[in-house]
Amino acid sequence: MPIENAPTLTIHHADAGGSPAVVASGIWQVHALAQSGAIKSLSASLASLKDQAAVTWDLSQLTSLDHIGAQMFWNAWGKQRPAQLKLAERQEELFSRIEEASRLQVPRERKSRLNSVIVLGRGVLSFFEHMHGFIRLIGQVVQDLGRFVRHPRTGPWREVSANIFHSGFQALGITALVGFLIGVVLSYLCAQQLRAYGGDMFLVNLLGMSVIRELGPLLAAILVAGRSGSSITAQLGVMRVTEELDAMLVMGISHGYRLIMPKALALAISMPLLVVWTDSMALLGGMAAAKVELGLSARYFLQELPDAVPFANYVIGLLKGTTFGVLIALVSCHYGLRIKPNTESLGRGTTTSVVTAITVVILADAVFAIIFSEVGF
Repeated sequence: MPIENAPTLTIHHADAGGSPAVVASGIWQVHALAQSGAIKSLSASLASLKDQAAVTWDLSQLTSLDHIGAQMFWNAWGKQRPAQLKLAERQEELFSRIEEASRLQVPRERKSRLNSVIVLGRGVLSFFEHMHGFIRLIGQVVQDLGRFVRHPRTGPWREVSANIFHSGFQALGITALVGFLIGVVLSYLCAQQLRAYGGDMFLVNLLGMSVIRELGPLLAAILVAGRSGSSITAQLGVMRVTEELDAMLVMGISHGYRLIMPKALALAISMPLLVVWTDSMALLGGMAAAKVELGLSARYFLQELPDAVPFANYVIGLLKGTTFGVLIALVSCHYGLRIKPNTESLGRGTTTSVVTAITVVILADAVFAIIFSEVGF
């Protein structure tokens, strides 16, 4: 159904030697252009007149004109007023604003040969800045632990207990599921290789050493870093956005003593327990897969496990759990305290925290492997 005062463009072709005249009429506003369906044909007609300089334009008969319609004419004119133009008085101001805006030029960023050096320098400075803040955070936690030992009655027991519940107890489900599945997969793959060489009985040795010494602590730490580490960073970041951290300082409450130290202590306590739990679930899954694949009974598996895995490996696994827990808590708190009071920084800081925590855990595991390379075999 055609609308009243639809936008139209009439082109009067002059005789030989004369210039064409263009008369626009109707409503050249965005809603009229969209409803009439003539925006494509009008744009094509205007584009055909773009290279013709001696065209007479008459816009005085327009019923109304908005910025969208005016911009269509401006683009057809090559972003400058034509020599022969007839406007209504009310249209003069609109085209004056468009003409003034078209003169503005956005400065282009100059590419320098030193850009790569500058980027590298910024990265190095940012790394040392993070290291400096992280070392200060470690020192603050050590001081807060000394204060907690000297005055245990006034310590943040509730905060420690709550963090143990959230970071430890509530993570039992996901660590049990992933640990069990990893045990099943590892046992199944190892059983296929050992069967080819007749070494079925060595499955207990291979599975026990790999799970208790390496996979159990590393798997639990990665899961806790992704689950609890992101939660810690987000919690501190939201407190920064809502200005709760500033309110704590005004009231004389230490961030380190009430927020950071309880989280580090809670993860140092709960992580070794999660490592034992993850080891147990992984060995249980491996035991089930060994029963199905090789026919090894659970009784044989449990009898051979203490002899297959020296006691030092259990201690190394628990020591890894404690170290990984403290590192995850410190990295998460470090990035949580550096979040700026806006939502974009909150999302970016949480993502960076999880990635950094997992990277630090893997680096720490490599250091453990080098230090204890001659222990437990």
